Amino acid sequence: MTLGSSGGSSVVVPRNFRLLEELERGEKGIGDGSVSYGMDDADDIFMRSWTGTIIGPHNTVHEGRIYQLKLFCDKDYPDNPPTVRFHSRVNMNCVNHDTGVVEPKKFGLLANWQREYTMEDILTQLRKEMASAQNRKLVQPPEGTFF
Repeated sequence: MTLGSSGGSSVVVPRNFRLLEELERGEKGIGDGSVSYGMDDADDIFMRSWTGTIIGPHNTVHEGRIYQLKLFCDKDYPDNPPTVRFHSRVNMNCVNHDTGVVEPKKFGLLANWQREYTMEDILTQLRKEMASAQNRKLVQPPEGTFF
């Protein structure tokens, strides 16, 4: 693939450049501030381990809560999705109740992953999932408890 090629071809951005773009965006702040993310370990040259934060949506049992997550981008990211795990305890249909792992088969964005998707997309979609009919009223674990 060459940069000057024609015919609608697109350049595949290398993994580390893609992650640097995501890091820059995460550090600048996203939208209304209801989700954020950044690197877990600034010394990780492979940029694998990330943390994310979701502020619970209004008019749900999640309102006023701050949820912490871990995202792990293996060497095949962004071709394959990261592993996503809640650190904060949460009761949601797509989250394993014992481990906090977001189960790809139960979370559409991960189940139907596309290379263009980002960690921001994951966090934003999880926040929307909190406000969905099946999750908005579920009884939640005590605030401040962790997996």
